[in-house]
Amino acid sequence: MTDDKVTGTLVFTVFTAVLGSFQFGYDIGVINAPQQIIISHYRLVLGVPLDERKAINSYVINSTHEMPTISYPVIPTPTPFVEDESVASAGMITMLWSLSVSSFAVGGMIASFFGGWLGDQLGRIKAMMAANILSLLGALLMGFSKLGPSHILIISGRSISGLYCGLISGLVPMYIGEIAPTTLRGALGTLHQLAIVTGILVSQIVGLDFILGNPDLWHIMLGLPAGRALFQTVLLFFCPESPRYLYIKLEEEAKAKKSLKRLRGCSDVSKDMAEIRKEKEEVSSEQKVSIIQLFSNSSYRKPILVSLMLHMAQQFSGINAIFYYSTSIFESAGVSQPVYATIGVGAVNTIFTAVSVFLVEKAGRRSLFLIGMSGMFFCAIFMSVGLVFLEKLEWMSYVSMIAIFLFVSFFEIGPGPIPWFMVAEFFSQGPRPAALALAAFSNWVCNFIVAVCFQYIADFCGPYVFFLFAGIVLLFTLFTFFKVPETKGKSFEEIAAEFRKKKGGSSPGPKAAVEMEFLGPSDTV
Repeated sequence: MTDDKVTGTLVFTVFTAVLGSFQFGYDIGVINAPQQIIISHYRLVLGVPLDERKAINSYVINSTHEMPTISYPVIPTPTPFVEDESVASAGMITMLWSLSVSSFAVGGMIASFFGGWLGDQLGRIKAMMAANILSLLGALLMGFSKLGPSHILIISGRSISGLYCGLISGLVPMYIGEIAPTTLRGALGTLHQLAIVTGILVSQIVGLDFILGNPDLWHIMLGLPAGRALFQTVLLFFCPESPRYLYIKLEEEAKAKKSLKRLRGCSDVSKDMAEIRKEKEEVSSEQKVSIIQLFSNSSYRKPILVSLMLHMAQQFSGINAIFYYSTSIFESAGVSQPVYATIGVGAVNTIFTAVSVFLVEKAGRRSLFLIGMSGMFFCAIFMSVGLVFLEKLEWMSYVSMIAIFLFVSFFEIGPGPIPWFMVAEFFSQGPRPAALALAAFSNWVCNFIVAVCFQYIADFCGPYVFFLFAGIVLLFTLFTFFKVPETKGKSFEEIAAEFRKKKGGSSPGPKAAVEMEFLGPSDTV
């Protein structure tokens, strides 16, 4: 057999696994398009009259389609007390909407530490099945939110869906990396990231007014993941367990060979088994490192700090502000059909994720990251310039829109996938699990901060908000230029030497100098 043979079982198994990644992306984007409709429903449920629109308008920019007309009791001429109550109600709506967006990241933060652990306890297949229980529960809460206290059900459902996505962000890349042939591990691994951005795009499409993004059907859009969870669970029954898990964790060689034969479509799997045995030897030769040891051991301290900074750069670049709030941004930029512009962002995101698959294997990680961050810096400036001069020059709306498209493109070229590659490549087998868990947690924390704070910052800064992100991107770009080493094609010993050189010291590096034979895009989350 050849190492790069693609079998029907392998295709089916990878497709089934990335359905979870697709759900991750769908959950990121689904809350965006129906923003005004859901906020209007919150007002209805909480009894906040529509004539408070002016008080809330700094947060909810006028929608392109009309809100349903709702009858309220006649309100007398406002008194100072009524005005105070109106402002308080407006603030409560703002807070509830921010929580509806950001509670997803809270769940992801909590669960990001447990994906690998759950996979080891139950096996990769059963762990994904167990995670689907969370996806189903979260989807049902949101799907029935129109029938009850919608704000409570949506915030709870988003939190539970976040727990699911936190688990999946570790389980899916791990499983695909373990079942893929060596020569295809990188290409198949990137399908996780591609499925995420495809999920974002699909969520934007179903959010169109004439599909599900309307006052009658928005709750169905939020509840759709229940069907995916059930569908994937059924398909998982027909997927083989990871041969690496069976051999390295359970020491069941016969079952590992049987699984490999199904995946490779042939009876001779000796080459794959030799690779797995070598990996088991590497695992057993190096002790696991705790999160505390990552900071207390001088060999790991600088790599983990650089890892955390790379993930902070990814999230604080402003990319999720665009994913979560792009419809509002396009509205403020004067775009007449902002939902379609948002879908355009999703399409560009998907296309350039596919492009990055080829670029990341040819160019250096550090080089692509710097190119991406530099491009995002200039795009953020043009974005804010377009918003600032919009009232004087109508054509500035096109400047802002083009800047957003290019911003997303530069993000997917470098800062999107690269931090996950580099964190995996900074560490050998012993410290890598703790480093990846901490990096994932850091990523989710920053995601949450942006999700919960962006609208308040946007209200305060107005059209100047992306100047703030431009400044942040510039600082992280300079940090990357001076502090981050190149990792492509280097051993752990060579990378450790790079860190020592940048530090100017001579502390010993991690003892394993194993070439990064098993690493590649499969580590992308």
